[in-house]
Amino acid sequence: MKKLFAEFFGTFWLVFGGCGSAVFAAGFPELGIGFAGVALAFGLTVLTMAYAVGHISGGHFNPAVSFGLWAGGKFEAKDLVGYIIAQLIGAFVAAGALYLIVTNKAGVESIGGFAANGYANLSPDGYSMTAALIAEFLLTAFFLLIILGSTNERAPKGFAPIAIGLGLTLIHLISIPITNTSVNPARSTSQALFAGGDYTGQLWLFWVAPIAGAIVAGFIHKALFDKE
Repeated sequence: MKKLFAEFFGTFWLVFGGCGSAVFAAGFPELGIGFAGVALAFGLTVLTMAYAVGHISGGHFNPAVSFGLWAGGKFEAKDLVGYIIAQLIGAFVAAGALYLIVTNKAGVESIGGFAANGYANLSPDGYSMTAALIAEFLLTAFFLLIILGSTNERAPKGFAPIAIGLGLTLIHLISIPITNTSVNPARSTSQALFAGGDYTGQLWLFWVAPIAGAIVAGFIHKALFDKE
């Protein structure tokens, strides 16, 4: 249960901090943090929670990461369902908190896109479904290679959260214009459920592509990099 609570709180912080920065601060007049600020916010959520609770649960905070670690031989299949449920609940509760804050601001009539992920007409810069699939697959694959490599027993100790957090920051710097950046099905699901409309219809891609990329990366790391 401690592991599941750690995943709940870690995923909550990722969604609340990352998506919250996009909803509240990205376009704030004159002092908005922009894409770079949102990217850094996502990286900081993972970095801080990896240090805070990573030693308890492994610090997944993401169903794709759980699948990738399983494929890489670092996580048991029997724990997948519990972790994913905890991650989804954490993400949904965080999105609910964001919703309550947004809708209690004077003059707000709509939550808009609510930092949800999308492609085609819902892509920030109009990228197609094919472009979104490629980006989410590749970026999640490299995210898992960073995670698996930096947490390997032969890697320098104590620095993994920094590499992982900076890796997620870089991923967002690359792909916010493409899909608003997912690489995390829990984060995508929570925002899509509140944004509604076409966002829920496109949600399948933000499960399929990240999980596929993570699994491929897990197998690659296990085959090529895990042993001398």
